Amino acid sequence: MEFLPVILGGDITTYSLARSFHAEYGVKSLAVSMCKSMMVSRSSIIENLIVPDMDNGEKFVERLVEIAKGRPGKKLLLMACGDWYVRMIVENRAALEPWYVIPYIDEELLNRLVLKDSFYAICDEVGVPYPKTFVYDVRDPQPLEFDFPYPVIAKPASSAAYHYAKFEGKKKVFRMNTPEELRDMLDKLGKSGYNYKMLIQDTIPGLDYQMRILTVYCDRHGKCRFFASGHCLLEDNAAMGVGNPVAILNDVNREIMENAKKLLEHVGYTGFANFDVKYDVRDGSFRFFEINTRLGRSNFYITGSGFNAVKWIVDDLIYGKEFEGEVIADNTDSLYTVVPKDVLMNYIKDDELKARVAELYAQGGDPSGILAAFDRSIQRNSPIHDPLAYEGERNFLRRLYPAYFMRKQRRKFKG
Repeated sequence: MEFLPVILGGDITTYSLARSFHAEYGVKSLAVSMCKSMMVSRSSIIENLIVPDMDNGEKFVERLVEIAKGRPGKKLLLMACGDWYVRMIVENRAALEPWYVIPYIDEELLNRLVLKDSFYAICDEVGVPYPKTFVYDVRDPQPLEFDFPYPVIAKPASSAAYHYAKFEGKKKVFRMNTPEELRDMLDKLGKSGYNYKMLIQDTIPGLDYQMRILTVYCDRHGKCRFFASGHCLLEDNAAMGVGNPVAILNDVNREIMENAKKLLEHVGYTGFANFDVKYDVRDGSFRFFEINTRLGRSNFYITGSGFNAVKWIVDDLIYGKEFEGEVIADNTDSLYTVVPKDVLMNYIKDDELKARVAELYAQGGDPSGILAAFDRSIQRNSPIHDPLAYEGERNFLRRLYPAYFMRKQRRKFKG
């Protein structure tokens, strides 16, 4: 191949992207990880390079340039599996662009979008609904005065800056039942090294399956070309994983798509954008929580449904293809999951959703089971899509890994 994917990370996101590249182009990706991970280190579709100091700004550029110099003659497509990696790439664009194709927006627009208080200001400009929000500045503590009741949701306005914060009880998202709980957390946060804003928000009622996910690709001219929406069935329950979907049923939600389109084209967005949205039963609105300026952790819900996500990046930025019109991922007979069937079925309380999931499992075998490691047709033919279970994987031990991972997930969700 004339290009090589260089993926920064070592988690499910990394393997999902590498799998998508391999399935479409037969290419073996280079994954640059800070530590060894069973998810990627034994894979036949990944060359895994361990570089411990990739969170150091100066070393980050130095290491990536060294990697590029060692692979002459190819276009290197740089992919990030975390918000902090996106920011480091964007902030060092001038030094990296001579060596890499960078599929991310510029720093000015990045700041407007990923700083969630600024993102909500843009939502106001174009009329996109979002939760009622009180902005608390950690650098200048102020009274907690807002017009919505407890319990409230609290989350950092800058995910990239929060990545480096260290304090007792740290979570990705907090649910606070009383003013005392909220104030105690904010006091600890103020001593953690995090020096931006915290968002205090109205709690939108409903369980995980009120959540929706939307992924959009905007071409290099700033036009929305691809939409893939999904109905979240279950989210991660780990402290730093809250909000990450672990089961998604593909759907088509045109209302969310239209709101995302007017927002993205309003700011001249390019590349992939990923939105977290929640249905508010109180007024029937779909409220936008945030935007991720990259393919999200659960991006394989797109590729699994038959619309390979990475093809949009390659066609646009490697081959310079000109797109016409818009494509909507319309295969609703597709379920993405990284949790066992019994965990998922036990959680879903909506009878219609539960029946739909049961129907999809009945159509094909479990791609994560031990049998699938030996009968790859189960993975190929099932409407259930586990990103870690890939029929193209040639490493025998790695082929067993999905079943092992599912056992860990069962213990986590039932424990």
